[in-house]
Amino acid sequence: METFAERIRREGIRHAVLLGMGGSSLGPEALRMCFGPVEGRPELIVLDSTLPSRIRSVSQLIDSAHTLFIVSSKSGTTIETNMLYRYFRAITEAAIGAADAGSRFVAVTDAGTPLDSLAERDGFRHVFRNPPHMGGRYSTLSYFGLLPLAIAGYDIQTLLERAAHIQSSCAGSMEQLPSRDIADNPGAWLGAVIGALARAGRDKLTLVTSPSLEPFGLWTEQLIAESLGKDGVGIVPVVGEPLAEPSTYGEDRLFICLTLADEEGSEATRFVQRITDTGHPAITYEIESVSDIGGEIFRWEFATALAGAIIGVQPFDQPDVQLAKDLTQSALAQFESNSRAPAQNGLRSSLRICDETVPTMLDDISTALLSKSKPGDYLAILAYIEQTPETDSALFALRRAILEHWRLPTTAGYGPRYLHSTGQLHKGGADSVAALILTKSHDTDTEIPGASYTFGELADAQASSDIAALESRSRRVTVVELADPASAAIRSLAEHIAKQQPLQKNERIHA
Repeated sequence: METFAERIRREGIRHAVLLGMGGSSLGPEALRMCFGPVEGRPELIVLDSTLPSRIRSVSQLIDSAHTLFIVSSKSGTTIETNMLYRYFRAITEAAIGAADAGSRFVAVTDAGTPLDSLAERDGFRHVFRNPPHMGGRYSTLSYFGLLPLAIAGYDIQTLLERAAHIQSSCAGSMEQLPSRDIADNPGAWLGAVIGALARAGRDKLTLVTSPSLEPFGLWTEQLIAESLGKDGVGIVPVVGEPLAEPSTYGEDRLFICLTLADEEGSEATRFVQRITDTGHPAITYEIESVSDIGGEIFRWEFATALAGAIIGVQPFDQPDVQLAKDLTQSALAQFESNSRAPAQNGLRSSLRICDETVPTMLDDISTALLSKSKPGDYLAILAYIEQTPETDSALFALRRAILEHWRLPTTAGYGPRYLHSTGQLHKGGADSVAALILTKSHDTDTEIPGASYTFGELADAQASSDIAALESRSRRVTVVELADPASAAIRSLAEHIAKQQPLQKNERIHA
């Protein structure tokens, strides 16, 4: 991998664009954000969206003649990845010619997959075939996670060394575990705590980090949600949530704090001390450098597998992810055969945010989501809008308002990314989720070469199919269409919630 990355650097490649979803993208994306750019190396861009606005944003950032595309899919059949490949292949052929375009693409996949065959047929520069026994969300320390990082100039050797250190502490067969002090096994100890407290009702695993490590939550969220949310039970990863006063939280929380030694006095460490003083269970891990995340990845993978055994679920499958995929394929097939857009299943909601409609809409949302809430519930905010600093900030404000005034834990995810992450938990976990789905019309659509539908139509089919999947599981779903600009509409909703009288701890949510 390092030899390949050095060759790419010498050839003057300026950007490396990773086309992948879920386990193929969230690990490298989280680590990219934690480490920051490396001078003199290609900038890594992770594209895990079918939204036309996001695809255009990436297209405008790069010079396709000097870009390497990493097409990444374990199964080799991921629809988002395949359509993104078609789009950027056409752009690259237009820039440097069809004969040379293959040299700008590499594949990461299992041997013998459709992507493996496609790469051979289309003349990809190289195919990196991953060990087939490795599930997507457990594959960050393999080609799926390490190759993009190596190309971007990150020190993957140190990541692996730190992982090996934790691995050695977790070594030994399961038969040997009872004879060892569990405190000496960092993965087993964490898994035992997570699993045991979840069985005792503390199933909201709330990750708190110092600033530099905040992106790590993007990966842990998928690992926990997709591994442990099924068969009507689950553990809910709450990451990126605003911090509040200890009295705000119910008795369904476990707090885990990950800090960087240089940021020891951060708000996160002070918060966890206050939480501990008021009786909430909390665990704190401090690492010396960002490279120590390699060890944390192994610790959390091991812990997740063990927690799955304790709560009684299979941590290595994702049975309910396929439901939304099948519905999407069905909608697209209907579109192709009838030459018309897929049925929207209520995607274009009558609830449309603009200043004069927010109070009425807030009543509708409160009625739909809060009136049926019970202790232990959480709100999943699922946004089919482009992720920007403005939308991140607006969603953060919305989550703060919901937490402080409705005392409801929140998760937040961008579509369609979350379908490959928390989507499993929403549909397969406990019936404790209320989903607030935020959509927005596409200002301009983008064609997919060789397809009879556009990226906008694909994104809409994914959103509407997920709504149908949630409703088929009798989940509470409210769909809201955002007016432009989306960030302002979300902020308006947050501001109106903040004006409401806060619920008391013994009211409604935590009765």
